Amino acid sequence: MSSSAAPTRLAKAQRQHLVAKLLAGHAVHSQEQLVALLAEEGVAATQATVSRDLDDLGAVRVRIAGGEATYAVPELTKHPVLPEELVRRAFADHVVEVAHSANLVVLRTPPGTANVVAAALDRSGRPEIVGTVAGDDTILVIVGEGTPGSTAAEWYRELAGLT
Repeated sequence: MSSSAAPTRLAKAQRQHLVAKLLAGHAVHSQEQLVALLAEEGVAATQATVSRDLDDLGAVRVRIAGGEATYAVPELTKHPVLPEELVRRAFADHVVEVAHSANLVVLRTPPGTANVVAAALDRSGRPEIVGTVAGDDTILVIVGEGTPGSTAAEWYRELAGLT
């Protein structure tokens, strides 16, 4: 977003996601500073809104080098990284076909099981994964530009026992 465009109002979840990203990337010392950072991103928010967002996110004030207090969001543990053995089991039990193109990988599963595999993949901790989209029996895996789809597909085939 650019600061030259008129400020937009984001939905609460979108704004809070952006707030968490800003806190991770900046030493934010005050709510006013956070309002200004949001404005730089083209997002309109008041100090009261930011205060509620920080509370909802569970943000805390922590001391950084030099003794200054800054906001931080404790690492979320709702979705911990799954051990590779559990990811491997989900793949072995449900993935029946793997195809790829550029930085995309398509996984096929029996009907009704794509979400199980996608959830395992989302929580696998694999750094190349940008995101997944699951349907009933198909999963689209988007990998970062630095990882060819063929490389990711080979790893997924190995996990599924299809090599």
